[in-house]
Amino acid sequence: MPFDQYVTRVNAKLDGYLSIQGSLTEAMRYSVLVGGKRFRPILTYCVASLFNTNQQSVDSSACSVEFIHAYSLIHDDLPAMDDDDIRHNQPACHKRFDEAQAILAGDGLQALAFEVLVNDPLLGSQMKIELLSTLTHAAFEMAEGQAIDLSIVSQTVDISVLENMHRKKTGALLSCAVDLGAITARCSKQDRNILRDFSQAIGLAYQIQDDVLDVEAPVGILGKNQHSDSDKNKPTYPSVIGLSESKQAYRALYEKASNDLNLLSVDAKSLQLLIEKLQTRSF
Repeated sequence: MPFDQYVTRVNAKLDGYLSIQGSLTEAMRYSVLVGGKRFRPILTYCVASLFNTNQQSVDSSACSVEFIHAYSLIHDDLPAMDDDDIRHNQPACHKRFDEAQAILAGDGLQALAFEVLVNDPLLGSQMKIELLSTLTHAAFEMAEGQAIDLSIVSQTVDISVLENMHRKKTGALLSCAVDLGAITARCSKQDRNILRDFSQAIGLAYQIQDDVLDVEAPVGILGKNQHSDSDKNKPTYPSVIGLSESKQAYRALYEKASNDLNLLSVDAKSLQLLIEKLQTRSF
C-alpha cells in the first residue's frame, strides 16, 4: 500500500475516534486532524505489511502512536515548555483556544491513545499488554527527553547529551511506531531486533535533520517558526558540530538504517523507499 493510502486510512480512523470526545472534541480534532505528516503511523503500517499482517489489526496501534505524538506537540508548544505559537502553519493549540484547554486536550489525547488499544476487539489480551507496555515506555522516554531539552537551554553541552536527548524526545516514539508494527505482525525475535536497530538509526537521523531544517527551511514550508531553537538558545546539532557535519551525521544514520533492513528475513522495499523519501524531505 503506498504511503498516501496509509495516510488516508489513518486519517479516517483518527477522525472516527475523535468524533465523540465531549467538550474537548474541538481542541483535540484541531490538533490532530488539521495537519501532520503521519510519519509514525506510516512506519507502523509499513512494518506490519512486510509480514502480510491484516491492516485492520494495525489500525489501533497506528492511531495510538499518533495520538501520543499529537499530545506531545500540544504540550511542547506551551509557554512553559518550548513556547511556540505556530504548528503546521496554523496557530498552536494554546493560541487557537487557551492554555488550559490545550493542556486538557493533550491529556485527553494521551488517555485516548491507551483506550484505543485496550478496546480493540481484534487484539488478544497478551498482545494488548505488549503493545501497551511498549507505548507507555516510549511515552515516558519522550517526556524525559523533553525534560532534558528544557534543562540545557543556554548551556554548552557535549554532543553525547544531544544524542541522548534526541533518542528519547524524538527517537523513542519513532522506535515505538516500528515496534508496534512488529508486535502486531508477530515477527521473529531476530527480525524484531533488526527493526529496533533500524528504528534507532532513523529516529536520531530524523531529529538531526529537523535541527538542520530549522536553520534552512523557510517558515511556509517548515510549518513553524524558523530558527525556533537558536532563538531560544537551545543547543542543536548544527550549533554544536556545525551545519555541514550535521548533514553528514543524519545521512550516515539513514545509510545505516538502510543497511539494517537488508538483514531482515523479508523484502523491506517499502521501508527502503521511506528512507529515500525522508532524506529528501523539506519539513
